[in-house]
Amino acid sequence: MRKILRILLPPGLVVLAIVVVAGLYQLAQGKRPERKEEAEAAVLVETIPARVQSLNLTISSQGTVKPRTETTLVAEVGGKIIQVSPNFVAGGFFRNGETLLQIDPSDYDAALQRAQADLAAREAQLADQQARSDQALKDWKNLGRSGEPSDLTLRKPQLAEAQAAVKAAQASLLEARRDLERTRITAPYDGLVRNKQADVGQYVSPGTPLGVSFSIETAEIRLPLTSRDIGFLQLPSATADAQQTGPRVRLTAAGSGITGEWWAEIIRTEGVIDEASRVLYAVAEVVDPYAVLGQSEQSALRMGTFVRAEIEGIRADNVIALPRSVLRQDNTVLVANDQRKLEIRPVEVLRAEPEIVYLTSGIRDGERVITTAMDAPLPNTQLAISGEPAPAGATDSVAEQRSLAGDRP
Repeated sequence: MRKILRILLPPGLVVLAIVVVAGLYQLAQGKRPERKEEAEAAVLVETIPARVQSLNLTISSQGTVKPRTETTLVAEVGGKIIQVSPNFVAGGFFRNGETLLQIDPSDYDAALQRAQADLAAREAQLADQQARSDQALKDWKNLGRSGEPSDLTLRKPQLAEAQAAVKAAQASLLEARRDLERTRITAPYDGLVRNKQADVGQYVSPGTPLGVSFSIETAEIRLPLTSRDIGFLQLPSATADAQQTGPRVRLTAAGSGITGEWWAEIIRTEGVIDEASRVLYAVAEVVDPYAVLGQSEQSALRMGTFVRAEIEGIRADNVIALPRSVLRQDNTVLVANDQRKLEIRPVEVLRAEPEIVYLTSGIRDGERVITTAMDAPLPNTQLAISGEPAPAGATDSVAEQRSLAGDRP
């Protein structure tokens, strides 16, 4: 009996296991729920409408405000400084022709008087020699002599010597007068003192630096432009009329707590390409930068201020201006079409600025351009536009995305 069980039991267990598994399979098949088609999940994105327009392009640059005219004041005559203007201090304003320092003029005044006296004596000698020459000619005629009198008879050598002496005396007088004028240290412009290097009581000799000043009538900013920038600007020509006006420039200060806006104008270019940076420098001019001469209503623009410049460029027609962030590296833009599906559009770029890109083709007026960053966009992906009603059949994930988008500040 045991022997029979030992033979039949293993096959019986196998058969029983097969029957149990088959029954469970049939039971599972009978209770399987009906399969439903899953709706395609739409991706929630932000978009902006594309607008075709005509505008003037803006070229960005930057530079530092510098004076057009800067002078190192130097003593032209020697002497002791006896007077200093209250405006001759670092940061002091002064007017054209104002005396900034006065060197002791007494010695030069005496030299001027000596030169005047010497000139008077030389002129008297010249008059005497001229009278002698005229008298010699009369005597020659009264004596009835024939022919022309000689130069010695007419005292022409003595007359020429007297005339030369007068000219020398006149030159000495002019030099003495100039030396006296040079005891007054002035600048030929309205300006500001950058630094002061001499003071009252100090003895100076010719060539001694006294200070540094600069004109406040105009200021200049050197603006670097690349070869691509130049193509979008109408810069003044070196051979053009001096009355030709260049493009306007909007200046804004950045950093160090300095704020403000100023307007300038491109007046010239430096005419050569910098060998190191391969840029051309255009020069913008600001009139009355310190707003003290009554020629400007702008706020003061101090020398040394670092400014950003937006130069008015040429006019462009039928272009679309978009945020720079929407342009991909391969010059494509993501668009949500009328069916709210994603399209990857190749576009033609007229100019790309740090914040704005100008397109001439690839997008039509009114189309929705996607501004949401997408790492790996796939064409024909179903989209849900933020701010539009949810499309029919939208999945719960889209509703959840809208809810999260609405919660964002």
